[in-house]
Parts: sequence; C-alpha cells; structure tokens
Amino acid sequence: MSLVTVYNLSMSFLERDLFLDVGFQVEPNDRIGLVGPNGSGKTTLMRLLVNEMTPDKGEIRVAKGSLIGYLAQDIHETLSGNLLQVTLDAVPDRMRLKNEISATEKTLRAHPGREQETSLAARLAELHQEMADLDIRFPSHTAEKILTGLGFRPEELGMPISSLSGGWKMRAALAGLLYQNPDLLLLDEPTNHLDLPSVRWLDEFLQNYKGALILISHDRDFLNRQIKRTFSFEPQGLRSYTGNYDYYLKAREEDQRTLEAKARNQEQKIKEAKKFIERFQAKATKARQAQSKIKLLKKIELVESHKKQKAIRFSFPEVSRSGRDVLTIQSLTKGFSEKRLYKDIDLQVMRGERLAIIGPNGSGKTTLLRMLAGELAPDSGKIALGHGVHMSYYAQHHSEMLDPRKTILEEVYQVVPHEAVSFVRGVCGAFLFSGNDVEKSIGILSGGERARVSLAKILVKPGNLLVMDEPTNHLDINSSEILIDALADFSGTILFVSHNQYFVKRLATRIWDIRNGEIHDYPGTLKEYDDHLARIASLAPENAGQGTSLNTVPDQDPVPNNVANRKTLRREKAEKRRQISKSLKPIQDSLTKLEQRIEELEAREKELGKQLADPEIFKDKKKSVPLLNEYGEIRKKLDGLLSRWEIKQEELENTKRELGLADTG
Repeated sequence: MSLVTVYNLSMSFLERDLFLDVGFQVEPNDRIGLVGPNGSGKTTLMRLLVNEMTPDKGEIRVAKGSLIGYLAQDIHETLSGNLLQVTLDAVPDRMRLKNEISATEKTLRAHPGREQETSLAARLAELHQEMADLDIRFPSHTAEKILTGLGFRPEELGMPISSLSGGWKMRAALAGLLYQNPDLLLLDEPTNHLDLPSVRWLDEFLQNYKGALILISHDRDFLNRQIKRTFSFEPQGLRSYTGNYDYYLKAREEDQRTLEAKARNQEQKIKEAKKFIERFQAKATKARQAQSKIKLLKKIELVESHKKQKAIRFSFPEVSRSGRDVLTIQSLTKGFSEKRLYKDIDLQVMRGERLAIIGPNGSGKTTLLRMLAGELAPDSGKIALGHGVHMSYYAQHHSEMLDPRKTILEEVYQVVPHEAVSFVRGVCGAFLFSGNDVEKSIGILSGGERARVSLAKILVKPGNLLVMDEPTNHLDINSSEILIDALADFSGTILFVSHNQYFVKRLATRIWDIRNGEIHDYPGTLKEYDDHLARIASLAPENAGQGTSLNTVPDQDPVPNNVANRKTLRREKAEKRRQISKSLKPIQDSLTKLEQRIEELEAREKELGKQLADPEIFKDKKKSVPLLNEYGEIRKKLDGLLSRWEIKQEELENTKRELGLADTG
C-alpha cells in the first residue's frame, strides 16, 4: 500500500505554474530526490505533502496511521526546554501521554468520589504502562546518540534550547525528527547548517534509515548516495526518473538526444510533404494525394525537445598574478571569553592553492576566515598578504549586509562604478537577473537570490585570492556545480569553508583540519586526507581493525597517552617553530620591504605613465624631459628590485627545504 498518493496536483505562484496535473505515489522504502532550479517548486511540493499549503487543484492522500516528518530550511516554531528533553518529546505520543498523566494526577489530588478515584487510578496505571512501552520503543540513549552524531557534546544535552543559535536550533529540530523515526521523511537541504563531520554522520544514518525519504540537497555526493528515484522540475513539468542524480543526468541527456532526433525526422517529413503540396496541389492527377498530405500535416503533433532550464552561467576573468607567497600566518592566537580557538598558529598559503578548511562547527573556521579578511583582529600574532595579492571575500553574512533600499543593479554597480552599465547588466544576467529583474530592490529578494547578488559582486571585480565561506548555501545543485566548474578554472588562489562534500572533493588541493585549537595541515585532496586518517586509526592500538572518517578523527595526532610525553612533544614543536621563525623571519622581512618599495615605485610609474600619455606634455621640454628621465630611472630601479626579490624568494624556498618544510607551491 502506498504511503502517499498524489492526484492531478496543480499549483501556481505569482501567475506562474509551478506544476500542472501532477500525479505520483510514494511507496514504503522509496528514496526520492527533488531536483530543479531555485523557485521551481521543490519546497512548495514538500509543504503541500505536509498540509502546510493548499493546492489550487488536486488531491493528496496519506495512508491512515502514517507519520510524516518534515525538516524545512528555516525554523518557524519556538522550541522550549532543555535539548535532550525537547528531542525526547518530539515523539508525538509522548507529549500526549505526559499531558494526560498530569491531568489525571491533578484530578486524583482533588479527592473525587471512591468510584471515580478507582477509575482514575486504573486509567493512570494504563497511561504509565503506555509510557513505559513508548520508552522501550524510543529509548533515551537513541536520542543522545543522534544529538552527539549531529555535533552536540554530551555536556550540552541539558542546556536550554533557547540559548542555541539558529544553526544549532536547526540541528536540534533535525535530531527530533530523526528520533521520531517517521514513515516518510521530508528533508529540505538538511546539510545547510551542518559541518562536514556531521554531514557524514547524517549520510550514514540515512543510509540505514528504513522509512521512505524525499530529499532536496545541493551536495551531489550526498544526494547520489541517498536516492533511488529522481523527480525533476523541468520547464515543461515534473518528470520522474529511476535512479540517482548521476543516472538522471545521463537519462535526461539521452531523452534529449532521442527527442531531437525525432524532431529532426519529423521536420524532414513535414518539409517533404509541404514540397509535394506546393508542386502538385494544382494538378488534377495529384490533387487527391495533395489533399491527403494537407490533412496529414494538420494531424501531426510536433515533437518538442526539452526546454532549457535557466541556470547561472559564468567564468572568472583572468586575474593578476600574485607573488609566490600569498598569505602568511605567524603566531596567531584568538579566543572569545574563556574559549581559546587558536594559539601560536604558523601557516603559509602559496600561489594557486585551493585550500579547504574543515572541522566541527564552533572550532573557529568562520572566525579564521574573518581574521584573514580583516573583519576580526587576532588577539596576538600576524596575518600578512603577499606581494601583489588582492583579496575578495564571500561570506554568508554578506548577503544580509546588502542594502535593502538599493536595486540589484545599483548594489553590483557600486563595486565597479567606472565600468559600463551594460557590463554590469551582463554579469547580473549570468546570475539569472536579466531584463527588468535588475531593478528589483534587495529587500524583496529570497535568501538564494541575495546569495547570487553577493557572488555577482565578486565576479565583477575578483581578487587573485578568493576567501569563501559556504558559497553553495542557498544555491540549487545545478548552480552549485556551475560554481565549482568556474572555481576549478580560476587562475588565482582559493581558501574556502564548505560542508558540501562534492564541492570539497572537486576543488581542494590542500586541507586545513581544525581540531582542539590546532590546525592539522595536509597537502592533498579530501580523499587522500581520509585515507591518511584511516591509516592513523589502523595503527592506533585502541582502534586496531577499525576505520575512521572525519566524524571520528582522533583529537590529537597519534602519540603516547603518557602526559609527560605529550608535554615533551609540545615543547619540541614549540622549539621547532622558534627555529623555523629564526631562520625564515630575516628573509621574510627583507621580502616584505622589497615588496613595499616595489609597490611604491609601481604606483609612481603608473602616475607618470598617465602624465606622459598626454601629448600636450611634450610641447614643454622643461616638463617632459624630467618626467621621461624619472620614468626611465624608475624602470631601472624596478628591474633591480624585482631581481633582488626573485633571489630572496629563491633563498626562502631553499631555506624551507633545508628545514624540512613541504614545498606546496
């Protein structure tokens, strides 16, 4: 028997049909993925299935006694109580039983007549038995396991849920939903507020989940592992495919080729029929055949190929080449209140690297990016950009900082006021804001539209260092992959935080894993890092025979548990850092001074170039000759300084190799 049956469902929004006469069934154990552009109707369909919205036409039938659980992208209800208790109370019957037990006990305390008292006592015993049965089916330790899997520490399970941030409240809501174990689970971008370890835990949990699942996700790897059917919101309506997202892409491409071949064949037949009619319609001997051809043409239903979906389309322009050392972090320390995030961190980023920063929520990933971007100051230490480095910073909170009074065009145009409006319109069009759409005010845009505006602001004037915090949030899966392709071809350097496994796997050439105030630097891809962690776990005696993943990574590098040994290791690491700093600092200081002087001379060279570009200046030799002489002298000095800079840079690299530091650039 089907869990859900949908008959002739139609829904429109702002005079646009989202879907028309849609019908489908959801069977027990079905695993369905919803794909399509933002605004195509994916979330609307989920809200219709849980009766949060009413369709314009059609009917949705849910099997009697079936429980549907729905995780929306945003929480609208106010949760109260402590974290564990809220999760336990997510089981619908538990709150009903609690309330009835409380009401029955209250009536008994009022000392009713003996006959009523006996009846109430019997009912109270039944209720307590029901609650005991419920506790067996939904044990407390299962809720605790789900909460810790989603990133909550054991000591946090008793904290009031009202003290949590929005992202952690979303995790609490997800925990309650998973604990309910519904017959049908509807998840709308469940990974948006999770870190990579929690995404992997959820991935494994859902693969073992026995109920039916309908999922919206922009993470291709996550989606592929979870679904066995794909519902695609196409411009011509909802289409169903058997298989995961990768299979859907192949099947849709094959459909397109088949339809195009049919359309070409049909077009050829129509041309031949029209030619026959034009040639023989007036001839008596062929008139009857011509009339038959005319009737045939009228009956032909034209084969339509797939209409193309709108999707963001862009590539980053070529950016200026920076120096080899893009970013240097020295003795970085940062904390908030009593919580220390980092202490004495020393790291370096080289030109062309694509560096993924991973780790649990709360470990300081976004804080680190904000310090790199200059939005936050470290407590101590130094962050320095290398020669010729220009940074562009994309953060989730930037979409909330857009001016709601400005139009899309005004917001993007302010970044490059010297450019032609047509150029800015073109960039906006690449992010699906075409025609009159660019005149929409920021204040009426959705979260996804605001994210696209923030991305457009980077594209019109990208730096050669991109720093990005969760850039795929609020993008549909197709737009996410177009962004990945564009970043893969980007000629500069990228530092990014992302929970999207596919995004990290496709892009990262180096990993910074933040754990317990330390940044574990790994020069390789995410898969290579996973393999590295698995090898470490297999060598540890307590983990013999077990694998590992980012949600079970050891808190420290594999060292003896002896406290004295750990202290000795820390002292050795600190001493090594001091030796490295002592050897490298003089060279780095020289490079910094050279780069500052080069920048000063380049600025003066540019200024002189503008003056000498004016033909009028050469009419007065007293003005032009000194300028030409100065320009020539600056060019000579620049040549000399650049040669010295290259020698120092080579010296720095040789010193690093002598110290046993990896050459990552």
